[in-house]
Amino acid sequence: MAWKSWRASRRRRKEEALERPRYGWIWKPVLALAGLYLLVSVGLGIWWSQPPAPFDVEQATLDRRGEAAYLPGARGTVTVATLATSVAILLEKPGGYLRNDLAPPGVWLDNMPSWELGVLESSRGLAQALPQMAGGDNADLETAREALMGDDRDWFYPATEQRLAQSLEALDRQLSALNDEDGGFAPGEGLADWLASLVARLDDLALRLAASVGSHEALIELAVDAEALPPGTPWHRVDNIFFEARGTGWALSQLLEGVQRDQDDVLREADVLAEWQGLLAELAMTQRQLWSPLVLNGSGFGIFANHSLVMALHMTRARDLAAHLAERLAEPPLASPEPATPDDDPVEAPE
Repeated sequence: MAWKSWRASRRRRKEEALERPRYGWIWKPVLALAGLYLLVSVGLGIWWSQPPAPFDVEQATLDRRGEAAYLPGARGTVTVATLATSVAILLEKPGGYLRNDLAPPGVWLDNMPSWELGVLESSRGLAQALPQMAGGDNADLETAREALMGDDRDWFYPATEQRLAQSLEALDRQLSALNDEDGGFAPGEGLADWLASLVARLDDLALRLAASVGSHEALIELAVDAEALPPGTPWHRVDNIFFEARGTGWALSQLLEGVQRDQDDVLREADVLAEWQGLLAELAMTQRQLWSPLVLNGSGFGIFANHSLVMALHMTRARDLAAHLAERLAEPPLASPEPATPDDDPVEAPE
């Protein structure tokens, strides 16, 4: 009887377990998967937040021209190829374009999306100047400009990535058209206006960086009028503006070098090559290694650095150099003296 009672009791326990199952065991694999997902997301976030290294503009031009790489190219070839490479890096770097991401880990990141904004704004500035540099209406350059001017956070069709790809295709078509040496850009055309737009861009960044600096004494060294500053930067957005400035410095370093390769004779004739190199050197200073894991806003000679203040200093110096270059290149070239004609009366030597 005891044995039958034990079997009946065991059967009842099995029936109760089937009728009222206990799911406590399922939390272990769920937590394990969630922990693994979090770990992978953090690792990808760290990897995706590393900015790309600067590229060689001449090698980038060779790569983008393909089979025509070793044939002579018209003026503007390096400029267009450099712009196209900058746009391509936004799409092809680790993680791709992150600024419009809606899912982790991209949605958690802010430094790299801010860096992307700096590169995109710099690319837009040159894309707007390219039709003038080309000396007239150009369908491919207009297409590239319009595609770059779209909303940088669009994720629905047409997403920002699609417009960047359209811009890249248009720039590559223009690059193919520049294989004809007779169809190049006009010498020096549009340079002054493009540099003037850089002045406005760099000045805006310098002011926004300075707005996060609490010390008015520090702003005096930058020749910044405290009353002209925008509203103070919230503490959680200080690093966004800093990395936007780093992205701007990264992109402008490449774009200015590309323009220099195409307009070297114009810069030499205007005697501004030294100032141009100085602007490149100032922008290169914005790319120095950031050893701190956080963007700090210390003061004076304290134990904490003031990264925004240092970046604002470089932006201000770059702005001043760009303004000087714009003024010099806007000046008309000096008229060369006309050679004497045979009809002119000879000048008699004094006795």
